[in-house]
Amino acid sequence: MSISREKEALRADLRARLSQSDPAENAACDVRITQQVLSLPAFQAAERVFAYCSVVPEVDTHALLAQARRRGKTVALPVTQSDGQMQFARYDGALVPGRFGIPEPPRGAQILLPQPGDLMLVPALAYDRAGRRLGRGGGYYDRFLARVDCCAVGLIRAAFLLDALPAEWNDVPVSAVITEDGIFCPQEKPGLPEEPRSVPSR
Repeated sequence: MSISREKEALRADLRARLSQSDPAENAACDVRITQQVLSLPAFQAAERVFAYCSVVPEVDTHALLAQARRRGKTVALPVTQSDGQMQFARYDGALVPGRFGIPEPPRGAQILLPQPGDLMLVPALAYDRAGRRLGRGGGYYDRFLARVDCCAVGLIRAAFLLDALPAEWNDVPVSAVITEDGIFCPQEKPGLPEEPRSVPSR
């Protein structure tokens, strides 16, 4: 089986698992993930946070967005383009329906590009212990991460942190993965804990 077909099969399995997951348990996990992010040195030091506006059943980011803005940080959210590219636009509290039904800043919002010192929070269906992600198949984040230089951190519930994912040459790993059980760092990155702390995969 080719890697692309292997990924599609895994996506189908993960979507099925997500659809059967307990919303109350997910919410409890997401509260702990939020606490992990808020304690992260890279979050505390960042003046700009590139995040995402979560939709069910993704890890909930709404409390993180509110906390970042409350602390005076600039927050940016994805805006997808019809050509398969993604940009990030400044989020000032207003959202409109975007492509695929995902809320995004309104047209005309300032476009921002991540720089060293910024923090990006990256969604996925699953991550593995090398920091590789399995997204929903559009390739938006892989293309975007390949052309920026910032601290990218994946958010996932521990049940979806896998030992290994099928990978291709253009799969871009994140600097760390955060679950409700802790922070897993595949490699040392500025602003992240010096000692990697792995979390169990369930």
